[in-house]
Amino acid sequence: MREESFNFLQTYLNNAAPTGFESSGQKLWLDYIKPYIDEYFVDTYGSVVGVINPEAEYKVVIEAHADEISWFVNYITPEGYIYVRRNGGSDAVIAPSKRVNIHTKKGLVKAVFGYPAIHVRKPDQDKAPTVETIFLDCGAANKQEVEDMGIHVGCVVTFDDEFWVMNEKYYVGRALDNRIGGFMIAEVARMLKENEVKLPFGLYIVNAVQEEIGLRGAEMIAHRIKPNVAVITDVTHDTQSQGYEKKTNGDLHCGKGLVLTYGPAVQNNLLDMLIEVARKNEIPFQRAAATRATGTDTDAFAYSSEGVASALISLPLKYMHTTVETVHKDDVENIIQLYYHFLTQLQSGHDFRYLK
Repeated sequence: MREESFNFLQTYLNNAAPTGFESSGQKLWLDYIKPYIDEYFVDTYGSVVGVINPEAEYKVVIEAHADEISWFVNYITPEGYIYVRRNGGSDAVIAPSKRVNIHTKKGLVKAVFGYPAIHVRKPDQDKAPTVETIFLDCGAANKQEVEDMGIHVGCVVTFDDEFWVMNEKYYVGRALDNRIGGFMIAEVARMLKENEVKLPFGLYIVNAVQEEIGLRGAEMIAHRIKPNVAVITDVTHDTQSQGYEKKTNGDLHCGKGLVLTYGPAVQNNLLDMLIEVARKNEIPFQRAAATRATGTDTDAFAYSSEGVASALISLPLKYMHTTVETVHKDDVENIIQLYYHFLTQLQSGHDFRYLK
């Protein structure tokens, strides 16, 4: 990876952009892709779209989501302790002893998720932490001191963890789900520009908000763009560490290739084209099967308007929704390459319908 791209990735991942509060990350992303697009637009809730060939009638979307899981301040006790509720799929089990940033109008307030010491807990009554039992300590002696810091019910809370590289092979950090996707589609835009590729269709590079609470940003932006084709990238579970049952979760590996998913929302002719492109360019891939839905923005695009030919390219990831989400560098590069080669072979007006 070139140094400029790595520096952007690191800055982008270290910036907090929780669901509903994505604007700071969206600005970083937009500033990065501006040199590689013709124009852009932003919707009411903060989804950002970079456009190449905006006048073209045939519209192709490549998409990722920008938001990360977080917490909301929900209750402040008279003693100055803070209880929270989830903003997205946050995991109470990993919270105790974690450092956090409480986002206020006065700026960031540092705090910790406290927890009773092992000395005072009864082993036979020990239970996993829950949202009801975890709490924040910001060093305040009482509720008034908490409020004087600018903290109130509704302030958003993010973990204070940063991006790093493990064993020269893996990217590790919080919010790889799915800002690593935003990074990958931005790199595709850069490659198209630097290689002077002239696409015969309009390309809409979409960084959508609010995926973690129900694909909401993708739902809004899909109705606005009304694309002909949409290829979505998100993360999926590496199933090799303990706790995964391959009979139900599949057999997926970090480092063995991107993942292409089968399911009702995935348009099979588009999926077959992606497989053909991957094989032709010797890009390794794995296969997965969804049930009723993929659980990603693919579903929002597929079922928008009159129906959009949609497919999902997934990045295998370890330890989802923790502060040590882990992906393999090779898989990241392979997704970028698949997008690039797919777009450079796609013809304007291609009809993906099963029956014509």
